[in-house]
Amino acid sequence: MDTGSDEQDAAALGSRAPEFIKASRPLHLSWQVGVFVVGLAVVAAGIVMLPLPGPGWLVIFGGMAIWATEFVWAQLVLRWTKRKVTEAAQKALDPRVRRRNIILTTVGLVIVAVLAGIYLWKFGMVMPWKINE
Repeated sequence: MDTGSDEQDAAALGSRAPEFIKASRPLHLSWQVGVFVVGLAVVAAGIVMLPLPGPGWLVIFGGMAIWATEFVWAQLVLRWTKRKVTEAAQKALDPRVRRRNIILTTVGLVIVAVLAGIYLWKFGMVMPWKINE
């Protein structure tokens, strides 16, 4: 493993605030509070979107990215998440996993088609709700 990339990764951690903000402790602290509040609002919006229509996880990761501009813990969480997503993508490209996923999808579609056929055979094209014209 290359230790140079580890050193670069470690050097990349930390605040990305402009230098003039980092030079003043009160300004930097208020900058961090602002970044935290904005990130929290975005993460909260993503959490609300999870059960509702909307890209909940995408918004949550966007809030984490906002936090990662200022906080090392968020940078580490995002690195871990990226690593796990990359591993999952590589695993999904494995021919055995792809074959299994195709078989499961086909079985699921056949079950849905059979259930739809049974519904149509039993009830016809009548919808379960009444619409008055």
